[in-house]
Amino acid sequence: MQVAQFMSRRAVLLGTVALLLAPGLPLGALAQNVEDDGGDQAEWAQSYDAATSKTLDRSTTPLLSPDTLNATQAALEAFKLVVAKGGWPEMPRVPLKLGMKNQAVVDLRKRLMASGDLDSEAGLSDTFDSFVETGVRRFQELHGLRPTGVVAAQTLTALNIPADIRLKQLEVNVVRLRSYATNPGRRYVAANIPGAIVETVEDNVVQTRHAAGVGKIDRQSPIMTTRVIDINFNPFWTVPASIIKKDLIPKMQANPAYLAENKIRIFTNEGQELTADKVNWKSDEATRYQFRQDPGGEFNSLGFVRINIANPYGVYMHDTPAKGIFGDDYRFVSSGCMRVQNVRDYVEWLLKETPGWAREQIDEAIQSGQRVDARLAKPVPVFWVYITAWATPDGLVQFRDDIYNKDGLGGVPLVTAVQAEP
Repeated sequence: MQVAQFMSRRAVLLGTVALLLAPGLPLGALAQNVEDDGGDQAEWAQSYDAATSKTLDRSTTPLLSPDTLNATQAALEAFKLVVAKGGWPEMPRVPLKLGMKNQAVVDLRKRLMASGDLDSEAGLSDTFDSFVETGVRRFQELHGLRPTGVVAAQTLTALNIPADIRLKQLEVNVVRLRSYATNPGRRYVAANIPGAIVETVEDNVVQTRHAAGVGKIDRQSPIMTTRVIDINFNPFWTVPASIIKKDLIPKMQANPAYLAENKIRIFTNEGQELTADKVNWKSDEATRYQFRQDPGGEFNSLGFVRINIANPYGVYMHDTPAKGIFGDDYRFVSSGCMRVQNVRDYVEWLLKETPGWAREQIDEAIQSGQRVDARLAKPVPVFWVYITAWATPDGLVQFRDDIYNKDGLGGVPLVTAVQAEP
């Protein structure tokens, strides 16, 4: 079976980013906070935002399901045949876009045909036409890239990862998927760290999907099975000790007004509040104190909501004022916690079976500006998983960067770490 036969032709016309992300995400205010490690995230009109505001035929198959496992096993067999036939050609490092005439376009056509992203009937012309652009968009979507239709640095890097590496990714991830596909529960949350995606599942059907911001390479989000216990609206943020040393002290050395500007207060272990000028910022003295950021969704690092999950790592899920990250290809930006796009929809689903917590009550709690806690009537299982390759019954085969180098393949370039494309 050819990969081209395995993949759904119909999917060429549908954006996989639109298939993956939940509809109707409004963009929030720009914010800079400690956990962002100093980088402001630009707010811009994400391409997927317009697409997902429409009703599309999106897959409702959960990542952690027998159907996904079976589809991934079928994709694995298809890739074995591709590898046996020599894989696909290497692309020259030539940027390409619609309307260009270049010999490299012939190579691009061959490459897209080999992976099933372009129909062989499109031919081997050296012109970058609309058929090639559609194939490029499809390829980008299946590799977690914005579907620009332009072949630049990130797309070229992804195109040149050999077929045998992709086959090995599928083999590794079939094993991972098999361990989750038995019975994760009637209602649960699956958060795929490499995909930076959170999905809620009920009765084996995906109810919502949310883009996520997950841990940096040096501050990884843990792989774990846990459960949501309760939810805090308008929470304080207590700065973790690791962030005080790595982030907060350097920020104060660079800008003595940083704490005041971000409404972060200093307390001794006895609860006495200190002013910033009482601390020696040229030393590690600050690590002796507690730092607490006032509630406020516009500036607080947790946004309006913190979702508490039982675990020994001190991590949780939360809102964020820096919503621009959800439109980036590279969303490995946190210190281990997970930021959730469109968090009100996520919280509404979590509290669905908790009396007194309909959407109206959720909005009222947020708008109050006061700390309000909601304890789930029945804790919801949560799986933080590490899946870098998978397929769905509609024939789509997805790949993501092995951002934490857990696939054991070594030396594979990180596509999303390459300079962003226009």
